[in-house]
Amino acid sequence: MSTVNKTARSTAFPRLPALSLLLAGVLAVGLVTPAQATPPNIPSTSTALSELAALRVATEGSTSGYSRDLFPHWSTVSGACNTRETVLKRDGANVVTDSACAATSGRWYSPYDGATWTAASDVDIDHVVPLAEAWRSGASSWTTSRRQSFANDLTSPQLIAVTDNVNQAKGDQDPALWKPPLTSYWCTYAKMWTRSKHTWGLSVNPAEKSALQSMLGRC
Repeated sequence: MSTVNKTARSTAFPRLPALSLLLAGVLAVGLVTPAQATPPNIPSTSTALSELAALRVATEGSTSGYSRDLFPHWSTVSGACNTRETVLKRDGANVVTDSACAATSGRWYSPYDGATWTAASDVDIDHVVPLAEAWRSGASSWTTSRRQSFANDLTSPQLIAVTDNVNQAKGDQDPALWKPPLTSYWCTYAKMWTRSKHTWGLSVNPAEKSALQSMLGRC
């Protein structure tokens, strides 16, 4: 091939290889970057601090009489979809559901531990303020209807899709006893916990309040 012909080819298609590489990179990022689980109405740091200051501080009650059955969940949200399935779709990326609204595929990023999952069975919907913790903090005196609303709360940052084993390790512990493995998420977790307790009028014990103040101090 002559020098002239080489020049003609290079000027006719000057950027195709670079453009192809760029497009491949964009597509690759789109394929591997899942949605970040982000519940609604997470307060600002200043608002969370104000809400924390407003919470009633009290010694935690007992779990006497507690049962998860006293917090009915998961409630139907729309059609065949219940609260769990709604949160899975909200917090996941490219979630596909069947006729029963069960997630058959998708990708979920757990902000508690930084893990990504492609099977819904590996994901739990965490009650940020656990049901037993709510019981000890004031929910024992609620009606069943109010406890059901709390257990299915899609308006407050009370429900989030996370790694099942991490959620199970958390159990019913408050932030004085358990925090997400990723310290970078402590600020957000404290904001969510505080907002939920403030929204639902639940109390905090002294150690719990101190832990939340420390976590909010990382924001």
